[in-house]
Amino acid sequence: MELRHLRYFMAVAATRHFGRAAEQLHIAQPPLSQAIRRLEAELGADLFTRTTRQVALTGAGEVFRRDVERILKAVDEAVDRVSRFAAGAEGVLRIGLTGSAAYRQLPALARLMKREMPNVMLEVHTEMLTPAQEEALTERRLDVGILRPPVRQDGIVHRTVAVERLVVAMAEQHPLTQAESASAEELRDEEFILHSAGLGSVLNDAVVRTCLGAGYYPKRAYEVGETSGALALVAAGLGIAVLPESVRAAPREGVECRDLTDGQAVRLDLAWREDDTSPLLRSLVSALERNDVFLDRTEGAS
Repeated sequence: MELRHLRYFMAVAATRHFGRAAEQLHIAQPPLSQAIRRLEAELGADLFTRTTRQVALTGAGEVFRRDVERILKAVDEAVDRVSRFAAGAEGVLRIGLTGSAAYRQLPALARLMKREMPNVMLEVHTEMLTPAQEEALTERRLDVGILRPPVRQDGIVHRTVAVERLVVAMAEQHPLTQAESASAEELRDEEFILHSAGLGSVLNDAVVRTCLGAGYYPKRAYEVGETSGALALVAAGLGIAVLPESVRAAPREGVECRDLTDGQAVRLDLAWREDDTSPLLRSLVSALERNDVFLDRTEGAS
């Protein structure tokens, strides 16, 4: 049984006329009549009653029509889905994000994709530092990442989507909350909550450089693996944390943030594999370009 024969059947069922159905299908009437006869022989049932004046569905034909209608609708939908997938308009995009990017960049990206790519689903992996994202991209466990350069893996390209200032997160009763901002010098005697040294945190490096610029090395009170963990310890009054300003997008009870006046800015880049030819990735990059999300040109990993 061929798919075209099902479409022939539906045309005759809709028009109740072999001649008009043939015209609609752009074929001659004799081949259409022969195809319906073969279909009936294959099914072992008459689908139409035929007279010189009219064509009508039999009971078996009506049952078959309802089933064929569902089949052809499913086929058409499958073809449409494949076409949308090939055009980068449908599918699943696996994205990894560094901790603080989940507070501001993820909602912004999700809103943009809902508007520009409504049939694309996001599979989100948060709290991934840059080395972990690079590894996941290289191993094809992620399609894109939002990470903090530098990018050290070969074969990864990246473009900047944000440049963030640093802020000081501290417990709401901390004396420094009385001012609108703080300097690195004012943090000299504070105990710092930092990301674990072995995780390769780009943010840690920026914090250390900021403190060294003020003439001291930060006192490491606690180490955490996630930004959310750092904020929890800050809320408990166990130290301060220097974090990207995007953490302000998700206020936490018991935590106050103040600008760090001489803190180093940190970048956020969208990264993907250089050899990824996925239509979905191309659609995402195009949507971001149309909406002026990128702040610079494409950069390749060295």
